[in-house]
Amino acid sequence: MAFVDRSGQKVPDVTFRTRENNEWVSVTAHELFAGKTVIVFSLPGAFTPTCSSTHVPGYNELAKVFKANGVDDIVCISVNDAFVMNEWCKDQNADYIRMIPDGNGEFTDGMGMLVDKSDLGFGKRSWRYSMLVKDGTIEKMFIEPEEPGDPFKVSDADTMLKYINETAEKPKAISLFTKIGCPFCAKAKQMLSDRGFDYEEIVLGRDASPRTLRAVTGASTVPQVFVEGNLIGGSEDLAAYLGAN
Repeated sequence: MAFVDRSGQKVPDVTFRTRENNEWVSVTAHELFAGKTVIVFSLPGAFTPTCSSTHVPGYNELAKVFKANGVDDIVCISVNDAFVMNEWCKDQNADYIRMIPDGNGEFTDGMGMLVDKSDLGFGKRSWRYSMLVKDGTIEKMFIEPEEPGDPFKVSDADTMLKYINETAEKPKAISLFTKIGCPFCAKAKQMLSDRGFDYEEIVLGRDASPRTLRAVTGASTVPQVFVEGNLIGGSEDLAAYLGAN
């Protein structure tokens, strides 16, 4: 099928059935978009490989940068039910993304993006796309090319950020190995939080083993902090790094 770029048009006027605090809550498109600048990205399904490994994490990671550049909300829409979307949000730690279930495919159909994936046992699902919506009107759409499989070339967070502000500075990728009860780890995390840095925490005994720590860092003590793939070291090394940057 031929997908139509709907830039300049209003988003479909539908009502989504969501779950909040174990209760059904109806959310209208008007509530989601009126008077706001909203990024929407839509994908074939929760818990699926590309959606979980790249699409959602990308937007979640850049959420603060988007906000600093005038975006009020980031919304992920998928033809899944509310229970699945809520569990996927927890699994992804997608704290900055609002997961919206389009269980009946009404919004997706209204966007002209409903596709048949019966060959995969999925039934009707969304084609992958993203868009910038201002006060309910679509300003820009990025629609994945009509190719076999599940192309992922233009609806990613980096492409959207480049459209909004091509000079925007992306956050540093920071990871640190820690262990529960370690005061130096707590100090390192506090330093990062005080500077407004988001980070990924890899907890020994839960996410990795001491052998992994030695193999990756050559050290046996924690914390061990990485910034943009470079090993900074422990808490004192991190303090020196932050003081110099």
